[in-house]
Amino acid sequence: MSLITYREAIAIAMRDALKKNPSSLVYGLCVTDHAGIFGTTLGLEAEFGADRVFETPLSEDAMTGFAVGAALNGLYPIHIHLRNDFLLLSMNQLVNSIAKYKYMYGGCFEIPMLVRGIIGRSWGQGAQHSQSLQALFAHIPGLTVIMPASAKSVLDNYDYVVNKCKSPVISLEHRLLYDYVFESEECVSKTEALTSYIVQNGSDVTIVAASIMVQESQKASRFVKENDGIEVEIIDLNCITNPDIKMILESVSKTGKVIVADTGWSSFGVCAEVARIIATNSPEILKAPIKEISMAKAPCPTAKTLENFFYPDMGDIVDLIYALY
Repeated sequence: MSLITYREAIAIAMRDALKKNPSSLVYGLCVTDHAGIFGTTLGLEAEFGADRVFETPLSEDAMTGFAVGAALNGLYPIHIHLRNDFLLLSMNQLVNSIAKYKYMYGGCFEIPMLVRGIIGRSWGQGAQHSQSLQALFAHIPGLTVIMPASAKSVLDNYDYVVNKCKSPVISLEHRLLYDYVFESEECVSKTEALTSYIVQNGSDVTIVAASIMVQESQKASRFVKENDGIEVEIIDLNCITNPDIKMILESVSKTGKVIVADTGWSSFGVCAEVARIIATNSPEILKAPIKEISMAKAPCPTAKTLENFFYPDMGDIVDLIYALY
């Protein structure tokens, strides 16, 4: 059985984007250096030329404005940021221009593009390079936000976004996922992009997770099943701006118990949104209060020893599963 890493899936997706869509561009800080965005853009400049794959100045706002002009003129920009934190420097372009363009001009113009931002963590990156900012972008109408949690979700979503989607999409990739290994057969059959996935069926507890917390949830589910026979159903939100509400409600109706696992802060974030979906649609399906997994409500510490306590993991999920019993 052949295997594929998350990193390899992104590299394949970037190469396919340039092959399938002749109007596509890949650019950003460190795109063409020796590391190639953690190995996801290596060799692309040599294969497709410096006019389509290129380095940029350290000017996120200006380079995002470049994406606006490129998209309006028929190109498909793929703008990559080594850290999703750097997207804060392009918020005016993202929020006041890119997200609103279609609405402000009566649908006469579209700005299709893909913005990749990487969530850094676990090697002492500190308060300004380790944030998980999906809730900020998901709050804005006009922006689609995805958080691929597997090689399959990368390949499904990126192929659809680059070749069929006419809207701006922000993808947040978790750095720790890059070395995760997946069976290549799992990536063959295409499923609908830009929505949620059922990762695992179960009858006792529902976990609604995003990004790397999907993988941590799977580890936790294996532990509680092997030790206590608890069957966990796992939903990968995947597209946090377009969650499959029916899927979530049907799952919670079956289990009556739900844990929401996110990589960001719980206040006003993904955890809060999933709780809102349940509370405003079918609060009676809950047999117990909703539990949540999220970052501690503080900036990330730089010291590795403190960082180990700051981020939730499999152990925290296991504890909450048992707390529901």
